[in-house]
Amino acid sequence: MNWRINESGVSATIENIEWERIHLILTVRLHIDGQKTYDIDKMEFYAVNNLGGCGVKFDVRRKEDIIKLHVNVTNSGELRCIPRGTYRIFVCEKDCVLAECETSPDIADQLEAMSRNFLYGERGKSYNVTFYIEDGTDTLPFRMHCIALGAVGVTFPQNPSFLKKINLIKALKDCYLSSRSVLRRVYKWYSFLYKSRRKNTVLFMTEQNQKIASNLKAVSDRMVDRQLDQQYRLLYSARPAAAEPQSKKSWIGLMKLLAQSGTIFIDDHAPVLDWLKLDDDTTLIQLWHAGAGFKSSGYSRWGHEGCPSPQSCHRQYKYGIAGSKNIAPFFSEVWGINDEQVLPTGMPRMDEYLDEQHRNEKIKELYEQFPMCRGKKVILFAPTYRGRNKKTAYYPYELIDFEKLYQICGDEYVVLFKMHPWVNKDIVIGKKYADKFLDVKKYPNINDLFYIVDLLITDYSSNIFEYSLMRKPMLFFAFDKIQYSFSRGFHRDYEESAPGKVCYSFEEVLSAITDKDFEYEKVEQYITHHFDYIDSGASDRVIDWILLGKMPENISNAIKKKQEEIQRMHELDFATGMLVQQDD
Repeated sequence: MNWRINESGVSATIENIEWERIHLILTVRLHIDGQKTYDIDKMEFYAVNNLGGCGVKFDVRRKEDIIKLHVNVTNSGELRCIPRGTYRIFVCEKDCVLAECETSPDIADQLEAMSRNFLYGERGKSYNVTFYIEDGTDTLPFRMHCIALGAVGVTFPQNPSFLKKINLIKALKDCYLSSRSVLRRVYKWYSFLYKSRRKNTVLFMTEQNQKIASNLKAVSDRMVDRQLDQQYRLLYSARPAAAEPQSKKSWIGLMKLLAQSGTIFIDDHAPVLDWLKLDDDTTLIQLWHAGAGFKSSGYSRWGHEGCPSPQSCHRQYKYGIAGSKNIAPFFSEVWGINDEQVLPTGMPRMDEYLDEQHRNEKIKELYEQFPMCRGKKVILFAPTYRGRNKKTAYYPYELIDFEKLYQICGDEYVVLFKMHPWVNKDIVIGKKYADKFLDVKKYPNINDLFYIVDLLITDYSSNIFEYSLMRKPMLFFAFDKIQYSFSRGFHRDYEESAPGKVCYSFEEVLSAITDKDFEYEKVEQYITHHFDYIDSGASDRVIDWILLGKMPENISNAIKKKQEEIQRMHELDFATGMLVQQDD
C-alpha cells in the first residue's frame, strides 16, 4: 500500500458507534481539503491489526459526507469472527492509504459503554469488542480490540502443582479416549477408505427427527423422479440425536455415512458437526426447514443463552437456501456465512404444496375428515411455543377467551387449534364449544390445512411463509412481544414485517375478527419481498444449481466476486507503511 496520509488532505472522524444485534455500525465523517479531488464512493475502509494484517473490509453506506461502516462481528467475510487483535481503521483509495480514523471528542468518554461482550459456551466464555483511544499521542486515534475469553479462577494465586500440570491420564483421555476424539478418528479412517468413491454419493441427514421429511424428502424424491438415483448413490440418516442419547453403533454408523458422502444435505442444526470437521472435499448444504419468520436463532442471537460457539456446524455450509435474494441476509446472519452463499431456490417442501392436483386432493380429504368446516369460514389458531426448549415448551391457554371467541363465531366461523408440536399439554375444549372448536394438533402437515383456512392467527411462527401464498388474511397475537424479543430476539422489526394486524391482547384479536380489520395489504407486500419464484420448481433448482453445477450466472459471479474480494484483502500490505509511520 502507498502511504499518503501526510499529503492526502483527507481526515476521518468516528462520530458514533451503534449495534444492531451482531452488526457493528461506525459513523464516520470525512473532511477533504478543498484543493484535493477524490471520489468518495470509491473509497474503501479497512480494519488493520498492529502487524499490518487486514481483518475487515467494511460495507460502506454513504449519505453525503457522512459514512456508515457496517460489519457483522461474527462473520467478517471469512466465515469466522473478527480475529483477535487491536485494530485501527484506514481510509483507502485503490492502493493508497489516505487517512487513519480518529475519535470524535464528543464520544471519547463513551467508548467503554459502546463496547460489547457476547457470552457463549453456556455463558462461560465471551467474545469482546472493545473501543478505546491509544495513549501517548496528541490526537485521539481510534482503536478496536477483539478477543475471545474463557473462564478464569478468582481465588488468590498459588504456585501450580506439577502433578496437576502433568496429568498423563487426563491427557490420554482427552487426546485418545474421549468419545469425540474416538469418533473423529473413526471418521478419518472411513474417510481414507471411501475418499475415492464418494464424489457421486449424496447423504440426506437429520439429527432432529426419526425420519427424513420436509425439504430433505422433497429433494430426495425429486432426484428419484428424475432417475438421478442411477447417477448418484443416495444415503439416509435420521436420528433424534439433538435431544436423545444414541448408541455407539449409531454413532459409528453415522461416521461411516458422513465419510462416504461427497454432498450432505441437512435441514436443521446438526450438533455433531459442531465438533466434527468434514473433509474439505465434502460439500455441506443447509436446506433450512423454516421459511422466514421473526425469531432469531444461530448467530443472530449471539450473546444469548443457547447461542453457538465461534466455530460451529453453520460455518461448514457451502450453501444454504432461501425464498428470495431479499431475505438472504436473514439466513446468512443466522448461519454466520456470506449473503452470496444463500441461494434463492425457494423451499423444496413447497413444491407439493403449490401443486394444484395435490391441493384439490387435500381439500377433499380435509372436508371429509373435518366436516364441521364445510360451508364455514375457517380460523386456524397456530402460534409457536413458549419456553426454552422441547422439554419446557408450553402455551398459556388461559389467555384465550373461549367463550367470547365462540360467541363471535356465530354461523360464520369455526376455529381449528394447532399448537406447536413441542407443546406437550393439549388444549382443552369444553363440550359446549365442540360444534365450532376443534383440536387438530395431530394432523401431520399444517401446510395442507392452509388450503381450507380463511384466517390464520399466529404470533412469531414461520408458518406465515407458506400461508401467505394462499393470499388470505392473518392476525398476530403478540401479547408477550417485549419478553419474547428479550429472550429469543427478532432479526427484523416485528410490527413493520408482520403481514397482518398485530394485536397485543385477546380482546384486540376478537375486535379485529369482528371488524374484519386484518390489514390485508401487508400480505401482498410480504409475498413480493419473500418469493423470487412461486412455482413447484424449488427441488429442481436445488438439484440443478448445487448438484449439477447449473447455477445462474449472476449468482455464481456474485460468489466469485466475494471470493476475489477476500483474496485481495489478504494481499494488501499495510505493515510497511505502519512501520515507517512508527519510525517517524
